[in-house]
Amino acid sequence: MFRIESLLSARLFVSPQVVGERLYFISNLSGHLSLYAMNYGGSVPEPLLPPNLALQNPHLLGGYPFYVFADLNKILVMLDNDGDENYQPMVIPLEGGYPEPVFTEALANSRVHLVHCDPRTHQVYFSAESRDSDLQTTYLANLATGEIESIAASLYGSYPLCYSDDHRRMILVDSYTQGDHVLYLWERGGNGLKLVYGKPMEQRQAGEDVPLNGINSGVFVNQDSGLLVSCAVFDDRYGPAYLDLNQPGQLVEMKVEGIAHSGDGEMVGIQHLKDDRYLVEYNIDGCSWLYEATVDFSSMTLRLQRPIVGNHPPFVDGMLASYLYDEESDRYAVSYSTATSPTQLYTIEGADRQTIVQHTRERVLGIDADLLSPGEDASLISFDGTRISARLYLPSPFLGYQGARPLVYYIHGGPQSQERPDFAWFSMPLIQFLTLNGFAVFVPNVRGSTGYGLSYTKQVDRDWGGKDRLDHVHALKVLAKDPRVDVKRAGVVGRSYGGYMTLTLAARHPELWSAAVDMFGPFDLITFLERIPPTWKPYFKLVLGDPVEDREFLVERSPKTYMDQIACPLLVIQGKNDPRVVEQESRDLVEYLRGKGKSVEYLMFENEGHDVLKYENRVRCYNAITDFFKRTLKP
Repeated sequence: MFRIESLLSARLFVSPQVVGERLYFISNLSGHLSLYAMNYGGSVPEPLLPPNLALQNPHLLGGYPFYVFADLNKILVMLDNDGDENYQPMVIPLEGGYPEPVFTEALANSRVHLVHCDPRTHQVYFSAESRDSDLQTTYLANLATGEIESIAASLYGSYPLCYSDDHRRMILVDSYTQGDHVLYLWERGGNGLKLVYGKPMEQRQAGEDVPLNGINSGVFVNQDSGLLVSCAVFDDRYGPAYLDLNQPGQLVEMKVEGIAHSGDGEMVGIQHLKDDRYLVEYNIDGCSWLYEATVDFSSMTLRLQRPIVGNHPPFVDGMLASYLYDEESDRYAVSYSTATSPTQLYTIEGADRQTIVQHTRERVLGIDADLLSPGEDASLISFDGTRISARLYLPSPFLGYQGARPLVYYIHGGPQSQERPDFAWFSMPLIQFLTLNGFAVFVPNVRGSTGYGLSYTKQVDRDWGGKDRLDHVHALKVLAKDPRVDVKRAGVVGRSYGGYMTLTLAARHPELWSAAVDMFGPFDLITFLERIPPTWKPYFKLVLGDPVEDREFLVERSPKTYMDQIACPLLVIQGKNDPRVVEQESRDLVEYLRGKGKSVEYLMFENEGHDVLKYENRVRCYNAITDFFKRTLKP
């Protein structure tokens, strides 16, 4: 008998930052996420926060969870309250201590994201979502002096994409939907914002089709007169382009030389390192690749110099949970994991980047590596000819299971996200635990997922429960042809949007499922839209629908409309402090089904939000899901 505690014995080590001979990072060593430091090369990790405080999952933050300002003897930390995501900036001494609030007068009633930090000048850039209105505001602050100024506010983000070295110029981005961005230039002493790329919402005609640009990163170059960006204007899988700020609206395509990877994927972004060196990240078949690069603006060429992650051990067939370059020491701090290996902390250094120092030795206890499932490619062609990337995780042959295995069908959240070989994320320990217990686990990235080009990602806009749903239905038909899988004993599970799709599939296609597990998924799209934070409403009005104008469509796509048809047992899991899918949404679902005499179980965590992070809760959650499927699918 295998225990989930064996998998969870491999603690998380994420968000590393190397400063001098010290390594700072986030870990759940104490049972919940907190901030630690240790000596370079390894030492007993030292807690830097009081034991009663918990940090949020860095995946859910829109920026840094913390940043070290060594010369100020301070660490800036972003704290919320048990998953409510009302992040506030706090400072602690370098050696740790009780956090004290900073910039409170400006930021107190906002959900704050720490977007950029400059350790040289102590400048920090915040993106703050108001809790009173639908406005988002960019602030520029100085941690040394305590000064803070409001730069710009917008319904659509006014997000600080990048800044000049002297902090006198900044690019702000309004994002309407995925890939639909408008760029503005802010200048110190200037007269407001200057439009440099895209078409603002207020200039668009009703129903106008504005080309997407997909600008997802930017760097000031050429004495701050231009921008080096990654975008989807010339390549749907993203690529580099140049924008002369004296010629707004005119992107110039750039070539890429030196690509060493192959497979399906996209460029994630470009950032400046130092001098004429840049860092380029790719996501290829869900796996991370990092290159150092130079740029030749005379020939408009981005030259990839060397892959520092992606093609050599230990950085193969896995994912970067996080990484950060330290200019002073010219080295990288990296957190990396695979489908079968937990997160480890490394530094990458040396002029040739061949010196890799491993700082942690996390491992799964009591379970041999050959009993875990690496998964196999199970990509398929969907009902309309669209290729769907997917993986199938089967129990290891060394476990001795015989015959076709019952199926657990796992659906990721987002929807504009991607399931990747990431041991730091909630899903991978669950997938491994399910295979150890005799289940086959199918993990698709259906249309609407990221990682396969902007056009693919956009297919879910204004179509929740449409073609994405049909991709899942078709995938089960394909899986039925695999003699290793028993689709007559199939269960479905998903989180967030994946929970929405779980409810949709279980209710609209009840003949397919013997069990379903919904983790904080929207039940009624109208109440979901009414309950989300006010700063999210402009975005969801565009990508999902308007609760008033699109009411008929939203009712048609809501799981609630079909819930009378559900025929299988349902387990619902929810965090009390979830601001994204509030607890009342799941409670409405449970009460509705119980009123109809349906079989439903409800597991609610009082001290969690839009995730399950604390050790005792994770043990209970993973066991509840696995035991539920064991009872209903009988592996």
